[in-house]
Amino acid sequence: MDFPERFNVAEHFLDLPAARHAHRVAIVGEPRQVTYGELAALASRVGNALLELGVARGDRVLLVLPDSAEFIAAFFAAAKIGAVAVPVNPFARSADYAHYVADAEPRVALVHGCALAEFLPASAERPQMPLVLVEAERAATRGVRCLHWREWLRGASERLVPAETSPFDTAFFLYTSGSGGAPKAAVHRHKDMLAASRNYAHGVLGLRADDLLFSVSKLFFAYGLGNGMYYPLSAGAQTLLNPERTQVETVLELVRRRRPTVFFAVPTLYAAILREAEHARTQVDFSSLRLAVSAGETLPAEIFERFRRRFGLEILDGIGSTEMLHVFLSSRPGQAKPGSCGVPVPGYEARIVDDAGAPLPDGEMGNLWVRGDSAFAEYWRIPELTARTRRAAAFLPPGPARLPGGAADEPWVVTGDKFLRDSDGHYHYCGRADDMLKIAGMWVSPTEVENALLGHPRVAEAAVVGATNAQGLTYAVAYVVLRGEEPAPGALAAELREHVKARLLPYKVPREVRFVPELPKTPTGKIQRFKLRAANPA
Repeated sequence: MDFPERFNVAEHFLDLPAARHAHRVAIVGEPRQVTYGELAALASRVGNALLELGVARGDRVLLVLPDSAEFIAAFFAAAKIGAVAVPVNPFARSADYAHYVADAEPRVALVHGCALAEFLPASAERPQMPLVLVEAERAATRGVRCLHWREWLRGASERLVPAETSPFDTAFFLYTSGSGGAPKAAVHRHKDMLAASRNYAHGVLGLRADDLLFSVSKLFFAYGLGNGMYYPLSAGAQTLLNPERTQVETVLELVRRRRPTVFFAVPTLYAAILREAEHARTQVDFSSLRLAVSAGETLPAEIFERFRRRFGLEILDGIGSTEMLHVFLSSRPGQAKPGSCGVPVPGYEARIVDDAGAPLPDGEMGNLWVRGDSAFAEYWRIPELTARTRRAAAFLPPGPARLPGGAADEPWVVTGDKFLRDSDGHYHYCGRADDMLKIAGMWVSPTEVENALLGHPRVAEAAVVGATNAQGLTYAVAYVVLRGEEPAPGALAAELREHVKARLLPYKVPREVRFVPELPKTPTGKIQRFKLRAANPA
């Protein structure tokens, strides 16, 4: 993709659409309706207020905000003045916020009242950092001097000329979900949203101006940021925001009442929707949808089939990453293959390679490498990890130059995922490299075993991890969440093992099955297998 010499993400996704259709609704709720013109004006006011606080080009602006017009306006305001937006989870804990503040060293933090109690102790990491509070009671600030959103914006102009940024200037950080170890910030540039929206939102989903998009994943997460913010803006469409914590009952009520046309969720949420539908606890009406999309983790074939039988709608499974910004492998509408993440999205290349980086043939599991114009620039202040993750591969062919004038090719990004490609060119997720099990000298994909377990009528969710016996040998343990409220009969564990044995080779059958009320997950819905591994005896 060729990029203009000057490009500012706020101007492209907000100012220009607002100039074309200022009165069109951009946010249908919750809790209120906001037009394109109102959203662009608010972003300019926030940008001017940030400049008044002394925020300069390259400064980080920490956003501790739920999904809202304030989040979108603040994000684009930071980018518009050449600063760097740093959105983080508004439902996190003090230790998380202390890490974000110490790592990003933000010039200012915009904090919602729902996060204030947890954020205030962490703000001591950077006492010189001004705090701007959104919907927060003054009494809750514990004596800390803070600015308040409405007063802070009072008198701020709605006119703001965008900074003259290049497509390759830093626009925002996105922290990884931190499924193991401290979260790290992937640095993204102004061009990255443009590449992702053209390649996937338009190249695969075919978004239209009459679409209403609803993303269950939140805006602080790379997947949700596209689904709920810059994808709908890129099409002149509408977005439905839910500022509350995700609850399946609330999601279903919003779908029923607001009637979105494009729905984005993660596999665990689709499983929860099916449980609600099958037990008739909540009215489930997906008749307004033309597209249902899944990413975050691979979508089990069993959930795909049950959802299609129940609602007559296929789920488009895809895989993306914080480092690549959004989805780079995806099923196509009308061509979804159960159990597959599809094929490369236009504008991306994918390869499955061995540990030395040499290509592997179809049908053989290996490491997934990918490249495209939305790839991150670096991990913030972790050059050694950046070098391990962004690589030039001697075995793989170079791509065409991305810019006129001989600009360097994008390197390959090492995803850390194990994949195989079938003879039809479809990619199949086998698990994270650090989740793979070696049992009896042979590799076992936890995902494959989990999918087999999900085919049993009593199983709602499953996660498979490794444990070690007294002789130091590895074996598989399955953690299972059951459907319904009936307790597990004593023979069910053996029945589940036999169920897997009938479908997979014997060495892949879990030695133990443990029943749990829920699986540990990240805020984005990914199963935290490292917590389950920690519970196993060594």
